[in-house]
Amino acid sequence: MIQDIAPHRMDNQYRPDAVPQENSPILIFTGSRTENVMAHVSEGHMRYPLYREMPEGITYTYLFSIDETGYFMGIVSKEAENLLPGELQEVPLRDLRPHYYLGEENRHLIFAAYTAMQLAGWYKDNRYCGTCAHMTAPSQTERALVCPNCGRTIYPRILPAVIIGVTDGDRILMTKYAGRGIPFYALVAGFNEVGETLEETVAREVMEEVGLKVKNIRYYKSQPWGIVDDLLAGFYCDVDGNTRITLDRNELKEAVWVKREDVEGQPHDLSLTNEMMVVFREGREPVGYLYRQCGEMPHNKDQDE
Repeated sequence: MIQDIAPHRMDNQYRPDAVPQENSPILIFTGSRTENVMAHVSEGHMRYPLYREMPEGITYTYLFSIDETGYFMGIVSKEAENLLPGELQEVPLRDLRPHYYLGEENRHLIFAAYTAMQLAGWYKDNRYCGTCAHMTAPSQTERALVCPNCGRTIYPRILPAVIIGVTDGDRILMTKYAGRGIPFYALVAGFNEVGETLEETVAREVMEEVGLKVKNIRYYKSQPWGIVDDLLAGFYCDVDGNTRITLDRNELKEAVWVKREDVEGQPHDLSLTNEMMVVFREGREPVGYLYRQCGEMPHNKDQDE
């Protein structure tokens, strides 16, 4: 998955006093939603510009370290825009995925970009306090922005969501999203709502999207997905009773039961969704461990009505 960058290791401890060194990678994001990153790309390999290559007029914010190397976000002033290295390219974050396979050294660079994008978007969206509209400032003790006027503290936003492998014996439910040009299959997924446990989210999302009751909900694994601020939690569950699919066409354009041996993975192995499909296909789901971790889903009497 995208966070599997061994032998490299990310350290996201906040270091307010960190300053870039000559060889520190600088991540500069562009676009209205910080959806592009500046990088050197050549013959299928990529690298981020280094601090020593940067002109004057850039403000730096420490993001995290990978191994012993600190990564910094760069905010470019108008005066410095035309002084950036000319060979830098604006690379859409979603286009970085193929580079995952073009040299093992790129694996950690993509995870770095996704994580940095999440932080860059958060810094950009919270330059002003949502309570009093005063300009915020970085905390000196933790990863937070503080309003010096009203004292409000703003932390990075993380959105919990679930990925759901609904199974019926040797079949798994596979879906395609409505309104998206993605050709390959995925799994049922959805965001956690206020006042809801993750297990309750699983049951609700499956009922809403495909009209099925589920039981034996069990946790598999989690994944940070910084490109959309998500923290994904993967669950398997068994269909409870009727297996007839009632599709919510606002959310999905297709949902089908697929036999274990017919499951096809996605083109890239970055996602939790892909891993869960492959794990089911290969019969590697550690059921006993998962049941011990989460136990049974509390019965929802509303589903019987």
